[in-house]
Amino acid sequence: MLLAILASALAMSLIVGVRYLIVSGAFAAATRAKHPGLYTGLSVQMRREVAWSLASALIYGVPAGIVAWGWKTLGWTQIYADIHAFPLWYAPVSVLLYLFAHDTWFYWTHRWMHQPRVFKLAHAVHHESRPPTAWAAMAFHPIEAITGAVIIPLLVFLIPINIGCLGLVLAIMTVMGVTNHMGWEVFPRFMWKGPVGAWLITASHHQRHHDLYRGNYGLYFRFWDRLCDTDKGVGDFVKAHAQARLRQRRGSGGVAGAAGRVGDE
Repeated sequence: MLLAILASALAMSLIVGVRYLIVSGAFAAATRAKHPGLYTGLSVQMRREVAWSLASALIYGVPAGIVAWGWKTLGWTQIYADIHAFPLWYAPVSVLLYLFAHDTWFYWTHRWMHQPRVFKLAHAVHHESRPPTAWAAMAFHPIEAITGAVIIPLLVFLIPINIGCLGLVLAIMTVMGVTNHMGWEVFPRFMWKGPVGAWLITASHHQRHHDLYRGNYGLYFRFWDRLCDTDKGVGDFVKAHAQARLRQRRGSGGVAGAAGRVGDE
């Protein structure tokens, strides 16, 4: 049994790692095609992002692999395969429930990680990406990776979801994690500038977080940021990349001098 659990965990780690390389690689290639030179001078940073992300993939795979083994072998979890096991209207509702629950967990753990001591211990790794690139989506210290790795495996014990809908949740999580760090907007203007964008998080919103080291803590939605008065609006990509080039010329470290700016609000 132990070998089967280990095999499942390793398999899931491999899946998460390959998924990261494919999705981040695809969006990095799209960046080179649409905005040539945007990542110029960031090769050392991107190699660091890939290394941390692959380490995070290993961590993410462990709870996912254990839960996957338990689901298939012992019937653990509230995951169901028959789409008709629940009313069809519940399928999209379950996706929204998972996204909102994940967003809530992310907001509060992310905000906690901006406490000065926790930031220096763990979250500073992610903020070394200034500006972030498509490779930065999973560039986490192991402590931060653990906080992110446990939430979906926990939710499948609490909220019933069809296996296909769970796949959709994971796909949205992956794509949003990558596109929020790309350094440019892949989504239409209405998704980040208009009424819809007032509630959805895209790269423009998350870029502002990396610029300020505070505020804009959400993952999918701006609900908690707006409710808790931590919404700092959208960022300026041109300004962010200009500042990054200036730091490179000065030889400044990614998070140098940031300690005074990471306190919670």
